[in-house]
Amino acid sequence: MAYSKLKRRTRVKRGIRKKVFGTAVRPRLTIFRSNSHIYAQLIDDERGLTLAAASSNAEGVSGKPVEKSKAVGTKLAEHAREAGIEAAVFDRNGYRYHGRVKALADGVREGGLKV
Repeated sequence: MAYSKLKRRTRVKRGIRKKVFGTAVRPRLTIFRSNSHIYAQLIDDERGLTLAAASSNAEGVSGKPVEKSKAVGTKLAEHAREAGIEAAVFDRNGYRYHGRVKALADGVREGGLKV
């Protein structure tokens, strides 16, 4: 039986979350991608806290979807520097590392965060 897109992503996501774990020193950078926006968070899984977040809903983020994603990545890296975070573990959340997801990761790296 063929999986739907959502079931496939959920299945892949479960496998990723078994291996990827964030701490206060090196939090988990997780993303959520909707049809029109992209959201990113740095999460400390030990305490269950969001340390920094950014999204394409924020003011000053405009352009094509890939450009928005890159801008969100650089904004998240800026928030991470303010919080004293230098490195993170990337959780692609079941999405393929392609297009907007890749652009966000590149933006985070350009912003100075080690992912």
